[in-house]
Order: sequence, then C-alpha cells, then structure tokens
Amino acid sequence: MDFELSDDQCALRDGARDLLDDLASPARVRAHTTKGDAYDATLWRAMAEQGWLGVDVNEAHGGVGLGVVEVAVLLEELGGHCAPAPFLSTVLATYALGAAGDDTTVERLLGGDAIACVKWGNGPVVYAPSADVAVVVGDDGVFAVDLAATGRPPREPAMDLTRELGWLSIDGAPRTELGGEDLARALLDRGATYVSAQMLGGAQRALDMAVEYAKDRVQFGKPIGSFQAVKHRCADMLVDVEGMRSTVYWAAWCIGAGDAETSVAASTAKVWCSDASKRVMASALQVHGGIGFTWEHDLHFFLKRAQLDQLSFGDASFHRARLTALLRPRVEAGESVV
Repeated sequence: MDFELSDDQCALRDGARDLLDDLASPARVRAHTTKGDAYDATLWRAMAEQGWLGVDVNEAHGGVGLGVVEVAVLLEELGGHCAPAPFLSTVLATYALGAAGDDTTVERLLGGDAIACVKWGNGPVVYAPSADVAVVVGDDGVFAVDLAATGRPPREPAMDLTRELGWLSIDGAPRTELGGEDLARALLDRGATYVSAQMLGGAQRALDMAVEYAKDRVQFGKPIGSFQAVKHRCADMLVDVEGMRSTVYWAAWCIGAGDAETSVAASTAKVWCSDASKRVMASALQVHGGIGFTWEHDLHFFLKRAQLDQLSFGDASFHRARLTALLRPRVEAGESVV
C-alpha cells in the first residue's frame, strides 16, 4: 500500500509553500503581530483566490472538489508558517453550514468575504472577535450564530500573537440549528485532525530550525550538532514528527473515506500530536539554548501556537478517555483493537 502523497497533492503542497514563503514569511508574521489586525488581509485574499477555502467542497457548490487529505496538506503548511489567517475555523464552519444546506453563508465563506469561528468546549475561541458567524458545538447539538448581528466579543490578551482570541458567550443569542450528535461528532473528528495537522507543520519547522542551528552554532571549536546529547535530541524530535505525520494523514484519510475507524483515528492523532508537540518544542528550545528563550527568536511563534493547539478540540487526556470509550466495547467482546 502506498502511503505517499500523490503527485497532485505534492503539487498543492509545493504551491502552498511558495505562497506562504512570500506572504507568511517570518518577517511578515512578526510585522503582523505589531499591527493589531485580526488577520493578514492580503494573505487571506490570496488564499481565497487560490481556492483553498473550498478544497473540500463539492464543485457543484462552488468548491474545488478535492478532499480532507488536501485540507491537511494545506494546514501542515499553514502551521509551518504560523500563518495569521482564519483558515482552519472557516473551513470547519463551512463543512457544518454546508451539511445543513446554508448555501448563502457558504458562498460568502468560500469567497473570503466572511470568516467563521468554531466554539467547542469552554475555552476562548480563536477569531471570535472578528468572525461573522460562529458554529457552536454544544451538548444539545450544533448551531450557528450570526455574530455580525448579535455582536462580537472583545479581543483578549494572549501569548500567541499570531491569532486573536475571545470569550464567546452565546446565551440568549438567536441561533440556527445545524445538526445533532452525528454532526457534532464529525466536527470533533475534523477539528481534532485539522489542529493536529497544524501542530505537525509547526513541529516540523521547529525541528528544521533546531537542526540548522545545531549545524551553525559552535562551542569548544565544534558545531553543537556533533555532540551526542544534541544528536539524540534531534533524533527523538524526528521520531516524534514522523509519528505525528502518520497519525494525521491516517485520520484525514479516514474522514475523507468515511471509514469506520474515523473517530479512533482522529483521537489517536490528537493524543499523539498534542504530546509529541510538547516534546518537540521543548527539545527545540534546548538545542537553541539562551537565544531560543528570547522573544526576538522566531521559535517562540511556533511554541506559543502549539500550546494553544495542544488544547483545542480536546487535549490529550480528553482524547485518551474518548479512545477508551470507543475501544472498550471491542475489548469486552474479545475483538481486536489493532
């Protein structure tokens, strides 16, 4: 079985990387954090023009008609650039609104004329202070709230300066029901997988930065990369990153194929990526030494985004408990869980 990306998927990845190298370079991302803008409007418009917002939307509804694996490809690149744009939340909300038949809002989101946020759990919501529509996953189902009409929450201080956060209260707000338990489960699976893809991109970039620094930084007359302790850290980081990649693309494939293992795969990806992301970021800091702890170094963008992503759509503990609930019936029935 071939687990490599197809030629078309590689072309999508390479094209996305070229665009983001230009419009989400470290210098541009750092400049964005000083402006106070909700997101980079130039980058957002370019993403919309490239059709990224409709990668997983059927062509009959104005999308590109590709799939979830392609969304993961884009998210890996976005995570590897700390791109200041509401791609993940808008794509996820587009799926929910499209499933409910809200073609008008979907059209606005696909064109980049509106952005969306997704509320799951009790934490602050990414891009809530500037979103036009919120998709809320609650105990009683999934519903949409028109934030342009009801009002948006204020922006809250956050360590991650590349994305805005707000505490979204929807008590008493007019809402439109989108679906029940099935849609809520699908949104959790997609959200966990998409955030994991972002963490994969950030971890890969942190690894690359650490390796390059280990080659250049000289101590005792030798590059620090020649020291065994540094070699071992970098090797452990590589193992973690490749494990992240395997779980992310397995989950993305399962979602796209409608596989019975979708929820298991999504939770597996979130458990592994949340834990591995912590280890990779910690090791990258250690390899960089003192310079890595300064705000002036770009590693901090990835570290602080990872800390938020590790918690989004359920942390590792939540998904371990979810996996237990999903697999327990198989164990009790004497079936294999592998």
